Amino acid sequence: MKILMLNGSPHEAGSTFTALKAAGQVFAAQGVESEIVQIGKKPLNGCIACGYCGEHKRCVFKDDGVNDFIEKAIEADAIIIGSPTHFANPSGALIAFLDRVFFAYGMRNFDGKLGAAVVSCRRGGASAAFDVLNKYFTISRMPVVSSQYWNQVHGNFAEQTLQDEEGIQTVETLADQMVWLLKCIEAGRREGIVVPAKRDAKHTNFIR
Repeated sequence: MKILMLNGSPHEAGSTFTALKAAGQVFAAQGVESEIVQIGKKPLNGCIACGYCGEHKRCVFKDDGVNDFIEKAIEADAIIIGSPTHFANPSGALIAFLDRVFFAYGMRNFDGKLGAAVVSCRRGGASAAFDVLNKYFTISRMPVVSSQYWNQVHGNFAEQTLQDEEGIQTVETLADQMVWLLKCIEAGRREGIVVPAKRDAKHTNFIR
């Protein structure tokens, strides 16, 4: 089993990373491999609707980590997306990144992979950002893993985030739930239970 985590913050060791690291420690204690991928500070292009990915299943922009993340995600059993909260939304860089990942590959090919979001904020706006991130999973036939509360941590800095005992415990519970569900899926596969086949897509046009 392999869990891929994406840090959508420009701070490589800030509050969002601290939350993902807490999840990673739970995974390690249960013998599950995990990796944190950093978006970092490099500028990111948004989707330009060029159509390249329709043929190639990869983004036309090749130098900012999107295609590298797709390659890692293909091999992963679950994906956790972490983000700071900017104006009650995930970070703009992360949105640009995820739009391209999911449009190029994820919406058609992440079926059955578990998904979860973790958000960090100083005080407010976390639940709105959390909602935005979960929509990437639910449009892609990815089961969303729950916890004991919405997956959010609070603090300006990593040190303050560690003081948010409820938030850290929520992330740890999320990690427990994710490992349990992965083991359930693994047991199901051994019994011949597989991801349901896709239905032929029906696209309704409301313009008459």
